[in-house]
Amino acid sequence: MKNDGQDELDTEYFVLRDEEAGLDGVIALHSAALGPGAGGCRFWHYPTREEMMVDAARLARGMTYKNALAELPLGGGKAVLRVPEGPFDREKLFAAFGREVEKLGGRYLTAEDVGTSVGDMQAIASETRHVAGLAQVPGRPGGDPSPWTARGVYGAMEYLAQQQLDRPLADCTVAIQGVGNVGGALARLLHAAGAQLVLADTNSERLAKIATKTGAAVVAVSEFCGVRADILAPCALGAVFNAVTTAKVRAAIVCGAANNQLASEADGVRLAERGVLYAPDCVVNAGGIINVAAEHLGWDTAEVVRRVDGTAERLARVLARADQLGVAPNLAADSLARERVRVGATLAA
Repeated sequence: MKNDGQDELDTEYFVLRDEEAGLDGVIALHSAALGPGAGGCRFWHYPTREEMMVDAARLARGMTYKNALAELPLGGGKAVLRVPEGPFDREKLFAAFGREVEKLGGRYLTAEDVGTSVGDMQAIASETRHVAGLAQVPGRPGGDPSPWTARGVYGAMEYLAQQQLDRPLADCTVAIQGVGNVGGALARLLHAAGAQLVLADTNSERLAKIATKTGAAVVAVSEFCGVRADILAPCALGAVFNAVTTAKVRAAIVCGAANNQLASEADGVRLAERGVLYAPDCVVNAGGIINVAAEHLGWDTAEVVRRVDGTAERLARVLARADQLGVAPNLAADSLARERVRVGATLAA
């Protein structure tokens, strides 16, 4: 099956079904030019199989670009699983998923994503070794990758505040949409730096807890894009910015952890035309996959720190390319990622 035509690569789909275990999902492999397809396993409420396939394809493509821009020896892949209706045995479901991963013989490396945890990865590991994000061994990478994602986004945000706004984060207001594992960690980092926070989340209990700890203001999710803030940080699901919501943005910068924040390439152009600097998510949210790569490849924690703390430098290169080409940052990031994938494919030929 072809992908959506946004680049020259084909996406392979592997449909996952195990009725007894409650498994219903798909693995999408977008590119293996730089290495095995790597990307987390998302566990979500998908109304239809078509929506599940579309999400898997977009996320897998995003992982190809993210891994290429993070200079990792990994390709792009993603798994999405549908949350069963009614009661189910979670460990049994993820063990069944692990058997499906094993069938691919190392072509796909899985890890945590929205809706999954270290415990789920342990269940997967009972059936395959092609999984990361397992319980951390002291002194070695592993565990929940969310804090690393938050660290990379924070570093990029700190750089942009200084370069674009000419002031530290302590003098900025940052609005965060989604205060789960990554967004919550980011909120704590920003609070420690002295930033003023505005938070939005559909989970009112989680939202209240983080807001109380950080002294943040709270707004409805529907109001997020139009919040008066210096920086918007989408940290929930994707497609936040579209033809309608881009027109509402009053912030100077968008820099967040969510994957696929733009509904289309055109929305990145719209933000640029309105004078909003969009930090491509595939550049700034790579901290988690860097930790996953380190666990898989045997790197030490010091290497993870070095690479995650290099996020701002990689972002600077993308923004310089955007200025050089006279295009929006998202287009520059995609162009650079495609270039690296083509080089990798040529070297592998």
